[in-house]
Amino acid sequence: EPGGGSGGGRARRGAGLAALGALGRRLLWALPAYAAGLLGLGAGALVLALALYAGWRRRRKARERGMQLAARLQRDEEAAVRAAAAGLGAASGELPAWVSFPDVERAEWLNKVLAQAWPFFGQYMEKLLVENIAPSIRASNSHLQTFTFTKVDMGEKPLRVLGVRAHPGTHKKQILLDLNISYVGDVQIDVEVKKFFCKAGVKGMQLHGMLRIILEPLLGDVPIVGALTMFFIRRPTLDINWTGMTNLLDIPGLSSMSDTMIMDAISSYLVLPNRLLVPLVPNLHEAAQLRCPLPRGRAGWGSRGGGVVRVHLRAARDLRSKDRFMGGLVEGKSDPYAVLRVGTQVVTSRVIDDNLNPIWDEVYEFIVHEVPGQEMEVELFDKDPDQDDLLGRMKLDFGEVLKARVLEEWFPLQEGGQGRLHLRLEWLSLMSDTSKLDQVLERNRTIVAKPDPPSAAILVVYLDRAEELPVSGGPGGAGLPVPCSVGSEMCGTPPDPPISVQMKKPGKEPNPMVQVSVQDVTRESKVVYNTSAPVWEDAFRFFLHDPMNQDVKDDPRQSSLGSLSLPLARLLDAPELTLDQPFQLQRSGPGSRLYMKLVLRVLFFDAPENDGPTPTPPGQPDPLASTGGTHRPTHASPDPQFGTEHVLRIQLLEAENLIAKDNFFKGVVRGRSDPYAKVRVAGRVFRSRVVKEDLNPRWNEVYEVIVDNVPGQDVEFDLFDKDIDKDDFLGRCKVPLRRVLSSRIVDEWLPLEEVKSGRLHVRLESLAPSPSAARLEQVLHTNSLLQPARGEELSAALLSVFVDRAADLPV
Repeated sequence: EPGGGSGGGRARRGAGLAALGALGRRLLWALPAYAAGLLGLGAGALVLALALYAGWRRRRKARERGMQLAARLQRDEEAAVRAAAAGLGAASGELPAWVSFPDVERAEWLNKVLAQAWPFFGQYMEKLLVENIAPSIRASNSHLQTFTFTKVDMGEKPLRVLGVRAHPGTHKKQILLDLNISYVGDVQIDVEVKKFFCKAGVKGMQLHGMLRIILEPLLGDVPIVGALTMFFIRRPTLDINWTGMTNLLDIPGLSSMSDTMIMDAISSYLVLPNRLLVPLVPNLHEAAQLRCPLPRGRAGWGSRGGGVVRVHLRAARDLRSKDRFMGGLVEGKSDPYAVLRVGTQVVTSRVIDDNLNPIWDEVYEFIVHEVPGQEMEVELFDKDPDQDDLLGRMKLDFGEVLKARVLEEWFPLQEGGQGRLHLRLEWLSLMSDTSKLDQVLERNRTIVAKPDPPSAAILVVYLDRAEELPVSGGPGGAGLPVPCSVGSEMCGTPPDPPISVQMKKPGKEPNPMVQVSVQDVTRESKVVYNTSAPVWEDAFRFFLHDPMNQDVKDDPRQSSLGSLSLPLARLLDAPELTLDQPFQLQRSGPGSRLYMKLVLRVLFFDAPENDGPTPTPPGQPDPLASTGGTHRPTHASPDPQFGTEHVLRIQLLEAENLIAKDNFFKGVVRGRSDPYAKVRVAGRVFRSRVVKEDLNPRWNEVYEVIVDNVPGQDVEFDLFDKDIDKDDFLGRCKVPLRRVLSSRIVDEWLPLEEVKSGRLHVRLESLAPSPSAARLEQVLHTNSLLQPARGEELSAALLSVFVDRAADLPV
């Protein structure tokens, strides 16, 4: 055929060209010999030239190989070391116990830098408090006009960074760092209000928490980093030693209330969704985007790294009874309720009276800003007239929900609790268009939710600044408010409450603030004093049940510096559901403008294909199981996860620098402690032996427990000092079980929390089951080498027995 002949001709021409190329290369190799003969050189010169070429080529290959190995070591150090160990004869690249690759790295060099810079940080804080904070406090209230800082001393003990974890690049223009910080300082700050002869202050303070630092955006020019963003993913723990009049805050009852108020103040600035932004370059275009706490994903706003999680609080089972009567002889029941906490977002369920197996069936929604890292904490309490008793708690990383999209489990309660908690969590993605809004509204109508109906969208209002506000109020008179609203013109409802700006005193520079309301939810900005061009840089978030028929309502008062009415229909028609522009204020000055950014995102639930029915509670029969019929199965039908459990081997090695609790003669004679440890995991509790009078005890004990992959579990270590009456607390630490299962081995010194000093050395190893007996001899040999002097013999195998059913039992 013509086509076939043409193809055959091309193939022959290609083969001919390849042959000519091979011949040319061979002639090129003969060129040095021809040149040597042409120049009259002997065979010795030719051999010398070939030897020099061979040496150069060998040296070049060795250098390339070394560079490749160095690049591989830098790219994945652990894999390179294991490969080298395997090359030296180690079985499967097994490493010695003292070789580890922790996710969280110690940063002693950073602590040395902080110690060197701490005195200068103290000078900066003194200048900030005296020259900036004190005048603001005096101007805020006429009774505080004599307020002064009499002493500002940050002390000699600097902030310490216990560990640093760098997350892999989730975005090419950002760097994520998690810093485990601990501050046990001798800070002393004294204040005085001379008018009332009032003195107060702080002498000593403790602060512990996980601080996330984001370096973004990365630039192609110095200083390379455009801005520094800092926030706590979870609420830190705080303890303050008061002096002067504030000693009254140490009274029981007032102490917890004052600590809560201070933590709320810190959270309003530094706990998600709030953050501290420090621009490093002037006129940063991304500043508004970085300050606005709309969930941001890996590739930008609203992608898979951020979203909204809908939590269905179903039920709990087998809770512990806390209500006892007649000195504990009569055991009653508990009145349980749940507290769900995500950063500063906190919700509380209703109380179920006299029930150890409560059923709530309530639905809550949380905005998730940072994945990985952000967690949900659920605490169960027993409602009492005096103080509510803790029934247990559990924590869950939202990264698990992001992976599964739907996560429904009976989660075990930890930290002294018993029983399980039934939760269903759904990941809602953020969409920047209304193409699936009708589908979202239709699905939400099928959800029976208490206490509020499910949301279909979220609205984020970023309040930037205002300019040219009237000095003496608007047309309604000096300091008289004027209504302002943002709403939908589609529903035909009356005007709703406003974004209102008001001032405190007529005839002077105003003290503007903004109030935004959506339905019955109201948010207020901070007050900016004595200015007609305030800068707020505040953000407010609202859940919308139906953005097509929902309004942002008016404030009913009669005075303001201006007002604004913006229908939501305008936002629904905007590109990417976003408006970012100045808005002319009504009933205000001719040049009065309010700069805002409004972002609407539709909450879309992309259900996975295997979104099946609710799991059966532990210990309860399956209602779908058939009990009748004559058909008898020939094999058992266990759960797909049966036989996949891991064995967690816990090596409690040693501790150091523990606190001395045994003091005599009212502390004049300082003794030591008699430490022991309690290990809690998967509902099991192990207790170590007591080491007498030693602040650096060595246990070298091993415990083994069967664990599953249920998210939210931790391996908890509590240290105590053994006493005749009540054992004293020496500190605690914990390791997420998910981390051990993923990295297989965790061998670290863990800092003890809630105490001033001490750390614990543990080694955790996850042993995965193998269906083959080929390595049994090797396992037995390894166990014989690792067998501790005390304790039970190490396990070499795991036997799982699934009891399915029985039939035709005798009557």
